[in-house]
Amino acid sequence: MAEQKKLHYYVLFKTYTQGMMLHELLKKDGIKSRIAPAPRAIQGELGCGMSLLVEPDVVDKVRECIERNKAEYHDIVPYETSINPGRNRFC
Repeated sequence: MAEQKKLHYYVLFKTYTQGMMLHELLKKDGIKSRIAPAPRAIQGELGCGMSLLVEPDVVDKVRECIERNKAEYHDIVPYETSINPGRNRFC
């Protein structure tokens, strides 16, 4: 299958703990996010390579959750990614 380019938003963190805390807060609010490695092109000099990948339609809800819970994060960055739906499928 061909890879599809799609705009996603990556929530970047200074520490893994910050990322996991926000992931739990989002889950509690019913906001879908996925733990993903931060792309090197947007990671910069952050030591933590973990990020949360969110769809464009929930970015505003993510920001509201962060604000309401005073959650720590570094930045939210839009980035076009290649998603291969057949990745890790061997049969």
